[in-house]
Amino acid sequence: MQNIETKRIRNVALLGHSGSGKTSLVEAMLHLAGASDRFGNITDGTTVCDYDPEEIKRGFSLASKVAPFMWKNTKINVLDTPGFLDFVGEVKQALRVADAALILVDGKAGIEVGTELAWDYARESDLPTAFFINKFDDNEARFGRVLDSLHEKFGKNICPLTIPMVKDGKVLGAIDLIKQEAHLFSDKGQHSVQPVPAENTEAMEKYRDMLMEAVASTNEDLMMKYFEGEEITPMEALNAVHEGVIHGEIVPVLCGAATKLWGVWSLLDVIDESFPRHTAKKVELLEGGDEKEIEAEGETALFVFKTVSDPFVGKMSFFKVMNGTLRKDMLLKNTSTDTNEKMAHIYIVKGKTQTEVDVLCCGDIGMTAKLANTNTGDTLAWNSDIHYARTTYPVPFMAQSIAPLSKGDEDKISLGVTKLCEEDKTIKFENNPETHQLVLYGMGDMHISVIEAKLKSRFGVSVKLDLPKIAYREMITKRVSVQGKHKKQSGGHGQYGDVKIEFFPGEEEGLTFTESTVGGSVPKNFHPAVQKGLEDSMKRGVYGYPVIKLAANLFDGSYHDVDSNEMSFKMAASLAYKECMKLANPVLLEPVGDLAVTVPESYVGDVMSNLNKRRGSVMGMDPAAKRGYTTINATIPKAEILDYVITLRAMTQGRGSFTFTETGYEQVPMNIAMKIKEENASNEE
Repeated sequence: MQNIETKRIRNVALLGHSGSGKTSLVEAMLHLAGASDRFGNITDGTTVCDYDPEEIKRGFSLASKVAPFMWKNTKINVLDTPGFLDFVGEVKQALRVADAALILVDGKAGIEVGTELAWDYARESDLPTAFFINKFDDNEARFGRVLDSLHEKFGKNICPLTIPMVKDGKVLGAIDLIKQEAHLFSDKGQHSVQPVPAENTEAMEKYRDMLMEAVASTNEDLMMKYFEGEEITPMEALNAVHEGVIHGEIVPVLCGAATKLWGVWSLLDVIDESFPRHTAKKVELLEGGDEKEIEAEGETALFVFKTVSDPFVGKMSFFKVMNGTLRKDMLLKNTSTDTNEKMAHIYIVKGKTQTEVDVLCCGDIGMTAKLANTNTGDTLAWNSDIHYARTTYPVPFMAQSIAPLSKGDEDKISLGVTKLCEEDKTIKFENNPETHQLVLYGMGDMHISVIEAKLKSRFGVSVKLDLPKIAYREMITKRVSVQGKHKKQSGGHGQYGDVKIEFFPGEEEGLTFTESTVGGSVPKNFHPAVQKGLEDSMKRGVYGYPVIKLAANLFDGSYHDVDSNEMSFKMAASLAYKECMKLANPVLLEPVGDLAVTVPESYVGDVMSNLNKRRGSVMGMDPAAKRGYTTINATIPKAEILDYVITLRAMTQGRGSFTFTETGYEQVPMNIAMKIKEENASNEE
């Protein structure tokens, strides 16, 4: 593929509910453009974008892919994204480098939760947006019903550019509302142009009025023509749509059937004629909130938006040329790591096919391999310290402990998950020193399942997943005075240590140690040993967990001139601690935090009821930023939200979201505490 100047490049992210036909639409685009040898099929696992074994096996996209092709004189970089909720990180990556968003809607199902989320993501990214109502090869698909719901849900600036041409309940083609002509569909994607049949004229006029009203609103001259009853020419309308799309004043709607190639030709023409180029944004956001002007002929700068670890190629860094021109063998500075990287090879990637090129201009998307110190979110620039704003990813909250099925494979797990974390910024991984578990965090059960499968297929390690252990704490609730006496005589020097200690709940997180001995009952040189003995003992309480907020005052004791030593007093302190834990009413504490659940207002009652069942305490509610949504604020134990994402999605049909921030510890109810104590005892046996 030859180098294309900036004004002839379109970067389009495909979004939509899972199953709406995004990957099939990419196949249709590639096929019509002559960029693929065959029309791939998802069921057969032959599509250009879904080539990963896990994608073929599961039948849906797991990662965003780039599919570039030429349409007429324009290069279109389509970014195919997953529709499944768990892979939102991939959607965010694509939107970060897209210049427009195209949302697919199932013509039969209409607006689904994935449609709503896609719209929200596009709005958050401030991207011009269009809709393609798909699957009109299904006789139950209804254009008018879907368009009305789009209007109602997303605003009055949504207007059709094409409508289906129906005869006897069957779709025969589409009507171009701007040119007022009918396009008859064929199974090869070509379309013949003819006058609009008389039976479709009424429908055309209805929707064309909607379009012309939107067109007229883009500038004053067209508004005057519209109100004075003058005809707006097709060229004026096309220019107005282009400007309207760029500024968000018009959200165009088209229709067709990707698997039949219906309407795809018209869609590609609209992308070519009306979608914005990279320079239409004028400025690019920098880290910290500042803006930098985009200069197609200026200084070279790249943004790395995605990383893939390939077993054969190594680390593949996908980037967008944000400014200037990139040439092969360029030496660029990574402004994030303050290191230099040589662009030894530059590739254009289409699915799993890589084509090496010498030059990429501003706005284009490419890939390079084996950059030593570059990761997702980094900026590479020529003679500049600019740093483009990183992609914002949601925080993963679904936690699973992960352990190898074969002993000694812990290192394989760590290596594999670390590589996957480089690729997917919605994965979090930690080695919990308290619970001695490796803990994996993902966006949902499907996300975790895919990670498990990739660890096996790519890194050769089979794992066992389970809910992670909770890092409980213990604390005494009563003030007690106890004695700890260690005496041992077995020939030669013996061991003797005797302490009297008052224990009570402390204010500090760890041990607060004081002494008030008089008369040398316990010499001062043994006081550190007493303190160390208590600190060591606090690592385990009666429930089996560390003790916190313990205050201890050494007020008396005794020693032996010969047999007393530091070890004796450490042992005496340990004995005193054990006696304290018998008498001071210790309680089990669990980590708790602030939970903020944002859901549609109709689900508030169900969510609150479920939170009560999970031992949550609702503190209040606030209107959410999104219209029709409410945020429920609550405190809840951490143990209750490890798999909460699954429940919340089920209750709200995927529309709910939440954040959780750990704030401290609170007492565990006695019945639950005793159950935990029994479980720990049985595990030790």
